[in-house]
Amino acid sequence: MIPKVELHCHLEGSISPALARELAARNGLDLPRGLFGPDGHYVWQDFLSFLAAYDRVCTVLRTPRDFGDVIYSYLAGVAAEGAIYVEMFCSPERPAALGISYAAWVEALAEGIDRAQREFGIVGRIIIICIRHLGPERALAMAEGMVIEPHPYIVGFGMGGDEAKFTPADFAPAYRLAHDQGYGCTVHAGEVLGPESVWASIEALPVTRIGHGVRSADDAALMAELARRGTVLEVCPGSNVALGLYPDRVSHPLHRLIAAGVAVTLNSDDPPFFHTTLGNEYDKAGLGDAALRHIARTAVEASFADEATKRALLKEIGS
Repeated sequence: MIPKVELHCHLEGSISPALARELAARNGLDLPRGLFGPDGHYVWQDFLSFLAAYDRVCTVLRTPRDFGDVIYSYLAGVAAEGAIYVEMFCSPERPAALGISYAAWVEALAEGIDRAQREFGIVGRIIIICIRHLGPERALAMAEGMVIEPHPYIVGFGMGGDEAKFTPADFAPAYRLAHDQGYGCTVHAGEVLGPESVWASIEALPVTRIGHGVRSADDAALMAELARRGTVLEVCPGSNVALGLYPDRVSHPLHRLIAAGVAVTLNSDDPPFFHTTLGNEYDKAGLGDAALRHIARTAVEASFADEATKRALLKEIGS
């Protein structure tokens, strides 16, 4: 089994239907009708209904322990597929809305990470993400909170949310603060919007990675620039196909990006919603073992882990 590395997965988006039921029962909650189909999978039809289903699943989260159990459960599951390292996108917005302190939330996540490492040998780390459509002021406040209360498992700063809201430059103060304090930086771009979204991001923000970035394949000059800079794309083919960006995996630009010299990684995004897993993404990439090992090594090198951790992971992947 090829060792695998994940750089793009959302904490709440990793909650499996079985775990959602378990958390709902523990917290005395009734899950909304229509959330599950006859096959037990989450039900949604388009991007807006996906977001609605995502939000409904998130209602099962009530306590710090719940958040810790989510990251533990995901790490345990993906370790069984050969994953050795995962960076999880975690937003403080949801725990804050529940009245959970940042410190208590981070501690619960860290406990889940430690438990998974003890039991399965997988290394987990956290990327704090702001929500783009909530605006640059909230993003800056989030970056400030991350800097004020550092934790060794929090290694990066990123941004998700509605790509059409605001501009990357609006978030430069938050990103500069994170970057200046030594955090790695990534940003969702070039998923829903086109190449201009990626151009704006790499020109305005100190990012070394782009979340998704697949629309870069529509612009040869952009692909050349990404290759020149060594900017790494966190590619999520299963997510892109499920959300209708491309009709199928054959049409997906993964291979065109690789052929253009763009550094890519493979990721699952919100796996139970898109009927995929990290192992599935590696299996369905249409690449040989050597290419997949190269992608895993690229992911380690592009990760925000410390150098000692990177060396250990690269040794585990081998050549």
